[in-house]
Amino acid sequence: MKLSVVIPAYNEEESLPPTLRALYQTLAKHGIPHEICVTNDNSKDGTLQMLEKLAATEIPTLVYYTNPGPNGFGYAVRYGLERFSGDCVAVFMADMSDDPEDLVRFYNKMQETGVDAVFGSRWGKDGKVIDYPALKKFINRIANFIVKMVMGIKYNDTTNAFKLYKRETMEGLKPFLSPHFNLTIELPLKTIVRGYSYAIVPNSWTNRKYGESKLKIKEMGTRYFFILMYCLIEKYFSRGDFNKKPVAPVSKVAS
Repeated sequence: MKLSVVIPAYNEEESLPPTLRALYQTLAKHGIPHEICVTNDNSKDGTLQMLEKLAATEIPTLVYYTNPGPNGFGYAVRYGLERFSGDCVAVFMADMSDDPEDLVRFYNKMQETGVDAVFGSRWGKDGKVIDYPALKKFINRIANFIVKMVMGIKYNDTTNAFKLYKRETMEGLKPFLSPHFNLTIELPLKTIVRGYSYAIVPNSWTNRKYGESKLKIKEMGTRYFFILMYCLIEKYFSRGDFNKKPVAPVSKVAS
């Protein structure tokens, strides 16, 4: 099963090289067939030139695109999700906040169980966060609690973008609505509402060493609320129109 890793990147000239090297080395070490698919979201620094150099000299599985616009986190991820070639796809952050070894665990869990998606959780048993800003942590826990209560689910880390989906699952989540960071809750909530199976695997998160976060909390509240309400309406009023289509049983042929 080929793994695609979609990474959105805006002005990540400093963060991307160590992230891409660690990701490639880890996946190669574990013998996982893969591609690393970076969407350069019209960066104003040397991100594109750095990608060209790494693809040519160090990382043979690296492919990259430049999203001409409209730009934004959600648009950049969606640009990659329309172009990946693997059998499954993970969304991974350019700033090395996600751990490549966790991605290997996600991949193995999907292989072992056959689930349609694997979700990370930083807050349950064996999950951990390193240098998480106190205010951001407080807002994160409140937001995830609201999502849990409104949607009636047990999963406690919906806002975590780091997740793995089968290709068929990702196709079944379309059309995508979110242009910004609210895509991080649109994908898992649609997965749950539309009846796809999923497993939860603990993962770690480490605060970025370079650059600055692109998430602007004050700008995202209403956008998250919109997607939450959309998924709630779909859950109770779509009458299953978007649900995962059951697979017809394979007839046994007498030998």
